[in-house]
Amino acid sequence: MSSYTLADADKPHAVCIPYPAQGHINPMLKLAKLLHHYGFYVTFVNTEYNHKRLLRSRGPNSLDGLPDICFKTIPDGLPPSDADTTQDIPSLCVSVSENCLGPFRDLLHKLNGSASSNVPQVTCIVSDTGMGFAAEVAREFGIPNVGFCPSSACSGLCYALLPRLVEEGVTPVTGIKYMVLSTQSNQSSMVEYVVLCKRNDILLFRMFRFHCSQSRFLTRFTLICLEIADGSGITKEYLDKVIDWIPGGKKIRFRDLPSYVRTTDPNDRMLSFLLRELRGVDKASAIVFNTFDSLEQDVLEALSAIFPPIYTIGPLHLLVDQIRDDELKFIASNLWTEQTECINWLDSKEPNSVVYVNFGSVAVITPDQLIEFAWGLANSKQQFLWIIRPDLVIGEAAILPLEFVSETQGRGILAGWCPQEQVLKHPSIGGFLSHMGWNSTIESISSGVPMVCRPFLADQQTNCRFACVEWGIGMEIDDHAKRDQVEILVKELMEGEKAVELKAKAMEWKKNAQEAVKPGGSSYHHLDELLVDFLLSEKHINQLKIKKNEN
Repeated sequence: MSSYTLADADKPHAVCIPYPAQGHINPMLKLAKLLHHYGFYVTFVNTEYNHKRLLRSRGPNSLDGLPDICFKTIPDGLPPSDADTTQDIPSLCVSVSENCLGPFRDLLHKLNGSASSNVPQVTCIVSDTGMGFAAEVAREFGIPNVGFCPSSACSGLCYALLPRLVEEGVTPVTGIKYMVLSTQSNQSSMVEYVVLCKRNDILLFRMFRFHCSQSRFLTRFTLICLEIADGSGITKEYLDKVIDWIPGGKKIRFRDLPSYVRTTDPNDRMLSFLLRELRGVDKASAIVFNTFDSLEQDVLEALSAIFPPIYTIGPLHLLVDQIRDDELKFIASNLWTEQTECINWLDSKEPNSVVYVNFGSVAVITPDQLIEFAWGLANSKQQFLWIIRPDLVIGEAAILPLEFVSETQGRGILAGWCPQEQVLKHPSIGGFLSHMGWNSTIESISSGVPMVCRPFLADQQTNCRFACVEWGIGMEIDDHAKRDQVEILVKELMEGEKAVELKAKAMEWKKNAQEAVKPGGSSYHHLDELLVDFLLSEKHINQLKIKKNEN
């Protein structure tokens, strides 16, 4: 890609504001780099908490920016903290929603008052779809707001259908505790009603509430709970229930929906937050997804009937890789220090011989789960690179048995964090034991690396389902997997009969991803469309046409 330089006063000015979590900041920064490449002045807005973490992980001068890329901060509304860990997501969601509008509005006023210092007037806002207040500020300033969804389109569709899931009684789940009611009198009709509800999986909670108001029907009741399948109190039977009206996927089960629908509480904070933010998405000028057309075509068609105009411009990291600007390469957003020595270790390994293990930036596991994964890897006899970030294990430091260290000496390496894109592109990587966050998933797809999928939260369940069933590049591991299953699936991923099939499909999707970002490819084309349709004025479009012709 050639760069397009405009005079400072003539530059369009994009303010980019991600949701304040690692998996959201990374892709937004990539989008910001693309806008900068097209001649934009970019203001990138982090929370004060994450700004401090970035300075710790990357050095005191890492956010100095460039003459036409600057970093600004706003408070997130949570109590001040110097911790170096991922913040509690529900608390952060509520706080951001309630507290960030005012500081963000004030920031834009300050930026627009800086014209004398060669900062052009703000012409557009690019905001994470989880930062709905930004759309309101854009309306106040009379400028376009483009919503950026850092999740997959398939999980985006599930979120978009959340109001219907609530309307249909799918969530919040209140039918998992069946009530057996008895009466003093011979109220056979009451008993028959309860049996009918149970047989048809009707939410007896509502029935009980109604009859409480009709106290003459009730004298006492007994509550019987079915066996639960997870910590939410939802039964395995309910998790496996097929929701057959969701388009774009085969037999989507309740367990395949984003984890935030797994609630029995009508006032659940995350459910309320998502429903509120969805109302803001409708007010965006357009929505951008970090995906490509051929990967999620059916889902994108369904989304187009629900959301504002949709633009698929992924994989973003492949588009950014085409930018020939060394200064931009030094601007990054890792909240933990990357231990790049693991690349040297990978250099010493044969092609397709190493399993990469990383559970992302948010998920946490118990000490027992850590041990089961460790011995599963050890017993598989495969070489591995395992990322264990400092706050991965709940409540304590990650401590592995000395026997594990001895058993895996020479064929395994541990690191706190790593340059993941570089790792997944490395020829020695043959498989990925992944949490199925969307950044990890699309980076793995783009690198032709098949996966063992162990989702934890948010959209990871949906990504797992599509990777395993729709795209044919993964194998799912149980939520409560023991070392034996870890061993079996890791072996199968690397050297089993299914390994050949998974690798072939992964390489096919890699080719499709590369085609999408080439000049003339779908994502390359959609990026141009987005700029022309929403982000650039006619004057800026004409200036860019002249620059393109000169290049």
